[in-house]
Amino acid sequence: MFQHLLRLITAVVHKRKAPSDTKAVLNGPPTLDVVQQQFQDCADLCHRAFPELKVDLLFFNHLISKEDLTRDVIVPLTHVEPHELPQMFARTQYVQVDTCEAAVKKILEGQVALFHKGTAYLANIYNPETRSVQQSETETVIVGPHDAFVESAESNLSLIRRKLRSPQLKVIKLEVGEVAKTVVCLCYIEGLVNQENVTELVSRIQNIEVDCIIDGNMLVQHIDDSPNAIFPLFATTERVDTIVSRLVAGRIAGIVDGSPSAFAAPSAFFDFFTSPDDYYQRWPLATATRLLRFVAFVVTLTFTSLYVAVTTFHYEMIPESLLITLTESRSRVPFPPLYEALMMETTIELLREAGARLPTKIGQTIGIVGGIVIGQAAVQAGITSNILIIAVASSAIASFVIPSYVMSASIRLIRFGIIILAGILGNFGLMLGVAWVIIHLSGLTSLNTSYLTPVAPVRFNDWRDVFIRGPFWAFKNRPLISRSPNQVRNKMKK
Repeated sequence: MFQHLLRLITAVVHKRKAPSDTKAVLNGPPTLDVVQQQFQDCADLCHRAFPELKVDLLFFNHLISKEDLTRDVIVPLTHVEPHELPQMFARTQYVQVDTCEAAVKKILEGQVALFHKGTAYLANIYNPETRSVQQSETETVIVGPHDAFVESAESNLSLIRRKLRSPQLKVIKLEVGEVAKTVVCLCYIEGLVNQENVTELVSRIQNIEVDCIIDGNMLVQHIDDSPNAIFPLFATTERVDTIVSRLVAGRIAGIVDGSPSAFAAPSAFFDFFTSPDDYYQRWPLATATRLLRFVAFVVTLTFTSLYVAVTTFHYEMIPESLLITLTESRSRVPFPPLYEALMMETTIELLREAGARLPTKIGQTIGIVGGIVIGQAAVQAGITSNILIIAVASSAIASFVIPSYVMSASIRLIRFGIIILAGILGNFGLMLGVAWVIIHLSGLTSLNTSYLTPVAPVRFNDWRDVFIRGPFWAFKNRPLISRSPNQVRNKMKK
């Protein structure tokens, strides 16, 4: 009994000492055996040895350029004599590393580690297979540039540098993740950005403690001012020109390695209703299109709810000629308007989700044929009325007018709550739901900045690029939300 207890205590003590011992070894001089031990059972790790030179190479074959490996590492090693190795490693392409932990980290980042007599050197030939630059499928434009971000942070930075050739464009590189380190790059223009915003954003990212970050849309949820908010607080985009315009406006752009989406901070509610198309067209046309989006926002939020409220409590609001048609349409429907509306809205969401998950050609067929067939069959079967089909279809079409998919999804979710309130309380419930949305928006902030800027607080000068898209000569100052130290944006005259 005593011996069994002693063995148990000894095992616990050794288990507690193991992490500290491992850490001490990793902080020690880099050796081939220790590094290989860290990559135990990694079948994709390549080990190449040069016994006559006593040089060993460790690298991941799928993270490097095979041509660069042959040209910069293999060929020089095959033509060098043992006494010439110190001169070879003295070249700038080889960087000496001091600890095993640093060697392991750099190998994971796609570098080649060369071990020679207790010393390790690194050669940076990182070049993994990446997707070529293409146009965005979710943010299409009619006119303007069509290049979009890809999953490589370095490629995305090069796309930004190509459009914004200025030494004032600064980049801060951070790492997030306890298990897998993900590179996050913050871009801003020195002299235009508010440094307090940069400090705050860097602090929030450094305080993230998660296993890993896969996408930029995951990162922004960890740095939100209000994690439980329904609306997105950071605008994300796949378009390069959108990010460049936000940088010039004095904001911060964030790029996550492995994600084709970049985010801008701080962001306002009205940023989600702007499109790059607005700035590539004549300003009267762009203004009309932007006003149409705000009309679509009101329609998709309230149209179905208004139908439920009127048909349940407020028949006196319906014109007499339309009332007869509506009564005939609803005469065969066995369900109250609330259940009828929720059922059809759910059906529309099912069709939308099915169309999004299926391949493109099949998804389009499912959306069109499913909507027509199910809608017509539901009316003929007496499950729903023609008027409701029109209301639901109008709300669905209006939701597609909003450029941001994330904002459109948030509005569709809120729509269900307003429908329920309208079905229980009528027009009072509808107005109660709209009031709650306004109050909720008023209480949100993005990077400690009001989410409803420039409406609350009011700044009428910024309305030239919110509800309308004014002429370029009218954009005299940078937007209030940026809190830029350099407010002068445009010195042009009419």
